[in-house]
Parts: sequence; C-alpha cells; structure tokens
Amino acid sequence: MAKRLGVLLESGGHARGHYALVVAAGAAALGRAVTLFATNRGCLLLAEPCPLLEDPREAALAARGVAGIATLRAACVELGVRLVACEAGLKAESLDTMPLAEGVEVAGIATFLEAVGEGQVVTL
Repeated sequence: MAKRLGVLLESGGHARGHYALVVAAGAAALGRAVTLFATNRGCLLLAEPCPLLEDPREAALAARGVAGIATLRAACVELGVRLVACEAGLKAESLDTMPLAEGVEVAGIATFLEAVGEGQVVTL
C-alpha cells in the first residue's frame, strides 16, 4: 500500500493554494491516499465560490496552458482526495460562516493527523 500523504495549507495566497492542489492531485494520481487540510486563510481554497479564482494568476496560468484552481480542485475530488477545513482555523479568521465546496469536511487537526498516520506531511 502506498504511503499516505497529508497536505497542510495555512496560507491563503493563490500560489500556495494552487500548489497544494498540484501536490494533492499528483499524489492521488499515483495511488496515494491524500488528505488536504486547510487552516486559517488557507480555508479560502475550499470556499464556494473560491475567491482565489479571481486572482490574476488564474488567467496567467490558463494562458500558459497550466491547470488552474478550479480544474485541480475538481481533479482532487475525482481522485478521492479528502478535503478538510479546520474548524478552529475557520473561526480564527472569521470564516466560519463562509460556504464551503460540496464534500468539504469541517474537522480539527486531530482528524488530519489520524488520517495521515505514519505518512508524510507537506506544509504550504
């Protein structure tokens, strides 16, 4: 069985959010069990609608033929990546009333650590 991967996203910026999805989708495509855990401003990546889609970088990526956030988030869902928004992080940033994308769980860090177990964690 492939080693589990946890992607911990703390940043609310486009570049880190985009790359969190790149890492998660890539690992899932290789057969790894992946949990993407967003906390604090990183939770913006899991919002619906996602405010990061309005970042000018999205258009630049599309113009260069690079998959953007919407495409990568859909790929993650299709590949079975578990998407989790941190309950405390949502509250800490006053985002707890923000609508989340379908299928996003709200849970705490213990849930994330249990899901990853002895696997690897990438922090962005």
